[in-house]
Amino acid sequence: MDYSQLEPTYSSRYDAKAIGSQYRWRPLRVIWRAIAVIWLFGNFALHLLFDKWTNRVAVNRQKRAIELRRVLTKLGPTYIKVGQALSTRPDLIRKDFLDELIKLQDQLPAFDNRIAFKIIELELERSIEEAYREFSANPVAAASLGQVYKAVLHTGEDVAVKVQRPNLRPTLNLDLYLMRRIAVWVEPWLPLNLGHDLALIVDEFGMKLFEEIDYYHEARNAEQFALNFAGDPDVKVPVIYNQFSSEKVLTLEWIDGIKLTDLDKLAAAGLDADNLIKIGVTSGLRQLLEYGFFHADPHPGNLFATLDGRMAYIDFGMMDQLSESMKETIASAVVQLINRDYQSLARDFVSLGFLTPETDIQPIVPALEKVLGNAIGESVGDFNFKTITDEFSELMYEYPFRLPAKFALIIRSLITQEGLALSLNPDFRIVEVSYPYVSQRLLTGESPQLRRRLLDVLIQDGKFQWTRLENMIAIASADDNFDLLPTARLGLQYILSEEGQYLRQQLLIALTEGDRLHTDEVKRLWSLIQDDIKPQKILDLAFNTFRQISADSVAAIIPSATTSR
Repeated sequence: MDYSQLEPTYSSRYDAKAIGSQYRWRPLRVIWRAIAVIWLFGNFALHLLFDKWTNRVAVNRQKRAIELRRVLTKLGPTYIKVGQALSTRPDLIRKDFLDELIKLQDQLPAFDNRIAFKIIELELERSIEEAYREFSANPVAAASLGQVYKAVLHTGEDVAVKVQRPNLRPTLNLDLYLMRRIAVWVEPWLPLNLGHDLALIVDEFGMKLFEEIDYYHEARNAEQFALNFAGDPDVKVPVIYNQFSSEKVLTLEWIDGIKLTDLDKLAAAGLDADNLIKIGVTSGLRQLLEYGFFHADPHPGNLFATLDGRMAYIDFGMMDQLSESMKETIASAVVQLINRDYQSLARDFVSLGFLTPETDIQPIVPALEKVLGNAIGESVGDFNFKTITDEFSELMYEYPFRLPAKFALIIRSLITQEGLALSLNPDFRIVEVSYPYVSQRLLTGESPQLRRRLLDVLIQDGKFQWTRLENMIAIASADDNFDLLPTARLGLQYILSEEGQYLRQQLLIALTEGDRLHTDEVKRLWSLIQDDIKPQKILDLAFNTFRQISADSVAAIIPSATTSR
């Protein structure tokens, strides 16, 4: 078989204009694909309606679930990706449909082994026997964009070999072109800014999809991800074997693990589902708020629990990068939401691009308080992203909110992680893990940006917010891994530094406000930390901190203290 005939030459990068030019002169292909999509989904919808009219909904539930999976499979990789996203939402999809959609993660039809072997040999420019000592006769898994074989290198390492499906690019090009045309057509009919930048969101998805089918790019992503989590005892990242990889073939370390949705096997292996949830959510937050380099497709087919209790990531095709300012603003927005500071939250929405800079936020603040206040409920434990996204959609009908293209992937990642956690524990609330982490990040304040965000949280309308500091310390301390002493050292160093002059002034004002010493607040804080900080530790902390600060820095405290009186 001539491999050159497997796939025509197409650009390796997503280019909406080039794709538009390509299909503008091929209307028959576009029309035929549109008819195929409408026909398959239309038939499915008619079957659902017929079941309802004939009172056979319960009888045909399993039949319709299988039909939906087959429709998505038949339509190809773009629609399979949609099904994979839905398969992580047990709170949105009924169980019979969910059980079938889960099969889209790694139980798809494989393509011909002869084609796969030919791709491997031509991409690696050597025979399979030359590259691998052993190679499985059939794939061990088949996904939307490729299939996986188990092999052994001549040096003895067990590896997984991913081979890309042939003719992917023309299929993706046509589907993305149709989606973009529909987005442009629908936008003017949507209320206000609900349809703002829909085409840009399709373009963002297209760029990530094209990156996902470039295995060179995936290899670089995996290496960066491994570097970020180097030394983390809870996260496992497979080794990439670049000498046996190419644009369409990827060889990586074989991971023995258990799918996170297989509760029986997890229990049999003695693995704690709640601990796995915590690892998954915390590692996801670290990706977003610490490194800014995050996994945008964390469905159960890409995540496994290892037998020693770690979380293993095995697919790095769809990743994205956040700027430093965006990371810090997201952290700030989470805290403002939990603190119900909707004025500050509205300002964060402007910074993140959900509102334009010229937007008057004053009329929006009461609406945020009404809608998001209901979504949070009586306690932070009632919070979940599904509720927030559902409630927030109401605001987009009445106020000039828009969805920045970058956030389409972030929201997908967060909702997917939450859906996965819900499948492990239906009572899971993401805020119970995320807010302690965000509190710790702000309290440690290792960057100037984070320290400024902490000031925004602790000082409102020129007044120091004692209750917020107490809440943050209490919530952060609830995590056994949180060490208060290093955080206290960082805080003391900051207070004594030139950068901390404003905070020193505010603390002195807060302590002496109303012509009295506010000893009650100090006592409450002490009751929170006294078990973690012993007298000898305080002496050591003070001595080490002052030793690290120059005499000029300490002298700077005196003028600022005098000024604040």
